[in-house]
Parts: sequence; structure tokens; C-alpha cells
Amino acid sequence: MGRVDTEQMNPARNVLILSFSPIHRDPRVMRQIRLLESRLRLSVAGFGTPPDAKVSFTSLDPAPGRRFRLRTFGPQAKLLLGLSESYYWSRPEVRLGLKTLQGRNYDLVIANDVPALPLGLRIANGAPLLLDAHEYSPAELEDRLTWRIRYGRHYQKLCARYLNRASAMTTVCRGLAEEYKQNFGVSATVIENAPARQNLRPRPIQPGRIRMIHHGGAQRARRLELMIDVMARLDQRFSLDFMLVGNDASYLQELRNRASRDPRIRFVPPVRMEDICRMTNDYDVGLYLLPPLNFNQRFALPNKLFEFIQARLAIAIGPSPEMARIVRQHGVGVVADSFEPAALAGVLSSLTDQEVSLYKRASHAAADRLCFEAAADRMLALIERLLQPGAAGGQMDAGPRS
Repeated sequence: MGRVDTEQMNPARNVLILSFSPIHRDPRVMRQIRLLESRLRLSVAGFGTPPDAKVSFTSLDPAPGRRFRLRTFGPQAKLLLGLSESYYWSRPEVRLGLKTLQGRNYDLVIANDVPALPLGLRIANGAPLLLDAHEYSPAELEDRLTWRIRYGRHYQKLCARYLNRASAMTTVCRGLAEEYKQNFGVSATVIENAPARQNLRPRPIQPGRIRMIHHGGAQRARRLELMIDVMARLDQRFSLDFMLVGNDASYLQELRNRASRDPRIRFVPPVRMEDICRMTNDYDVGLYLLPPLNFNQRFALPNKLFEFIQARLAIAIGPSPEMARIVRQHGVGVVADSFEPAALAGVLSSLTDQEVSLYKRASHAAADRLCFEAAADRMLALIERLLQPGAAGGQMDAGPRS
């Protein structure tokens, strides 16, 4: 696809980015903001503090006394009875969004993930809406019984009712796009979770020493302890640093306790999102072992994989199909044949210093193709098309119904 002439974009067009996430630390949403903030009149609505960007920000954080409590009888009963519409439109962030955003005139609404879709359609009021699905919502946490009971059917209903009302849809990888197509008949353009291209070069490996890094959320469902178990099977060449964020202090302490017997494992302070690649450029290998406990974990293609590449690291992963496809296609690392720690330790143990250096150079060669700039033209072309007259198509009213 040729480069979009973004000079033709009318800076007076009003675009809303809507996301039920802490905007300033949501990498995918922040990339949307960076792409559009100088091209259009951009508004953003979501949680947390306003992003450092040229936008008008609306907070959807409910007042403390109005926070939605799932454990109270009313919301839980609505979910158990299958009253998805009533449950959805009673959520405080949705009610606040209606109160503060409805009636404004937007030329385009970008709704991030299915939970923002019904509200986004209501706010769009007939204007085009672009849905960016970060996850496959109906199976996001399907490994948890309580989640399936409360949310599985709820998100299935939201998708069945609202997906085909979006004017266009994007998602993060082929696996998710195919699942949405198969189950709901909608087509999605793939925009990978790649960060902006980093002006970095591979650091020389120190002979006889392989420094590994894993960064991301300290989420129990990701079973990060398995990477500690990998280290227990590796020789003294290897070290591993964890750079973790998150609010699960008990899980983080469990990880520290589990790693305490191995001085080669450290926990280093997290850095700002925009500094991750530069900081991790000092390492040799980006490590990630993610057992497929649910659909989204099976088809995960996360920010960190592309951040490893932008940091010019070799990559070592389990056989997650989307990640493995990238690693093999670009020759940037090794893929274990199972999710057992012993399997990943085996492929790591066989690495030589020369092979690690070759993989790091392969990441350097792939960095220009696996960056946000490579996908920006696709995103801009899609937005430009949606801003043309008549782009909303036959979009239906998305208001709450009995």
C-alpha cells in the first residue's frame, strides 16, 4: 500500500478515542493518540490521568461513592440472569460516558475493545465507528469458572448484537481476526502491537554470559514462575532480570520468594513505557513462556515481543503460534516445542554466543518492518476512508433497550 497523503486530512474533523483503560499506560491506545494528535481534532475518554498529548481528555473514572461493585446483588443477578443490556448500561463508566459525551458531534469514534463498543456507537450517533479489538472478548479469561459464568455469555451477547454495527474493525493478530470472522461474520484488519521504531543497535554479547530480560505485568494468570523454573535448568552463563508492573503485591512476593535461592535472578525497577526498548537494549535475550490457559493466551501477540525486537534482542519463547510465526519468519530467536520449562531450557542451553549474536542482528534487520510506522499507513488509510461521506453505512441505533 502506498503512503497516505495525510496532508489531505482535515484537522478540523473531530475524532474520539474511547477506552475503558488507564489511557496514559495503555500502549496500544497511546499509539493511536500519537498517530492522530497532530492530524485531527482529537478527544480521548478513559481512565487514569490525562495523557501527555495534544488532546481533549474526559475522565470516565466514577466518583468513589459511585463505583460499580460486581459483588453486590443487583449487578451479579443481572449477569446470572443474562440481562446483558441492563447490566451494561448500568455500569458507572458507561453512565458517565453517556452523561459527558453524548450530544457532542464526532466525525469518527474509535472504540477500544468490545466493552467500549455499545457506548461508542451511542456516542457516534450515526457517525462512523472503528472498533479496535485488543482481545477476543468472549473467551478472554475462559479458564476461570467465575469469569465464564459472569462474563462469557455477556460478551458473547455484546459481540452478537453490536459487532456488525461497527463501520470497520481492527485487531492485533490473525488468530483473533479469524475467530471473530468465524463466530460473528465480521472482518478485521490486523494492526500488530508494535511500538514505534527505535534508533538502536544490537549490543555486543559478553563472552560466556547471556543476560535475559522479561518485562510486563505481574499477572498470576501468566504463570511467570515458569521462567524461574527455566532458570533452574540453565548453566551459569545465564541470568534473568524481571521488570514487572502491577498491583498484585502478593504474587510479586511469591515470585521473589521462589527466585530468592538463585542469585542470577533479579527484580529491577520498571521504567516508563517509552523507555523500555532503550533500557532493555543492554540485554541479550527477551524471554517469554506463556502457557495457553485460555484463547487469548494461546493467540497472544503482545507488545513485549515487538519491544524485544526493537531492543535488538534475541528471543526465546514457548510454541505460542502467533509469536512463533514472527520469531521463525524473521529468524530472531528460538521456539521451544512445548510449554514445559525443561523444553525452553533445552533450546536455550544449546545456544552459543555466536548464535545469540546472529539472532540479535536479525532483530536489528527486522526492526524496520516490525514497528508501528510500518502499520501506520494501513491505519491512516482506514481512518481516511471512514472520514469520507457515507462511511458509516447502515449503522443502527445502539441505545439501551428493554
